[in-house]
Amino acid sequence: MSDFLEKNPWDALRQFTRARIALGRAGYSLPTAPLLAFNLSHAQARDAVHQALDVEILLQELSQAGFDAIEVQSAAIDRQHYLRRPDLGRRLDDASLARLAAAQSAPPEVVFVIADGLSALAAMRHALPLLQLMRAKLTDWTIGPVVVARQARVALGDGIGEMLGARLVVMLIGERPGLSSPDSLGIYLTYAPRIGCSDAQRNCISNVRPEGLAYDAAAHKLHYLLNEARRLSLTGVNLKDDSDATLPSPAELSVLSSASPV
Repeated sequence: MSDFLEKNPWDALRQFTRARIALGRAGYSLPTAPLLAFNLSHAQARDAVHQALDVEILLQELSQAGFDAIEVQSAAIDRQHYLRRPDLGRRLDDASLARLAAAQSAPPEVVFVIADGLSALAAMRHALPLLQLMRAKLTDWTIGPVVVARQARVALGDGIGEMLGARLVVMLIGERPGLSSPDSLGIYLTYAPRIGCSDAQRNCISNVRPEGLAYDAAAHKLHYLLNEARRLSLTGVNLKDDSDATLPSPAELSVLSSASPV
């Protein structure tokens, strides 16, 4: 059967990207293998959108890692309402408002929210490893309890941050799945969160996952943006991500890696 397949001259480039290029041709159609792979990726993306966030397991993992956590839900009562009514996913339900009101204490500088968004799989896989890296970096910050949010859109973090009196809120939320990334995590940073904030007032770090932006790189960017947001009292279009300029140079990395331990 291989005699019927025509290879694409770009075939050698496939080693550099996960994009669907140089798939070859069988007559006027795709070969069977890439067609089946496409159908599988499409099914995984659809499943990611509909999969529920396992709040119980996530809360248990957060507790074992030493984080205090609060569970909340948006006004979308289930996944169908969430997908059809984006506005409901941007505001908290009454029970969650009461829960956050009861948890109010000294206003923290930053609150982290883990949200299902359009991929609960991403939140389950990537949020906790990133949180652990950030806790190690933010030793001079007051950090509020981690909020775990179901049926959440990005703007739900505004109400959460406002209720807890946080100076900054960081949303760790599942992004819309792609055909090569059903578990991509997005990070949205907002200074002075309050209901009514626009997307222009946020900074975004996208595609956080081992196959995309690695945890260490995402934590470096977020740490830089948090410090700059605290220094300048703003986020959004006026806060530029110049974090790459603070990365060690190849020469410095070589010196660090070859240095003898103290």
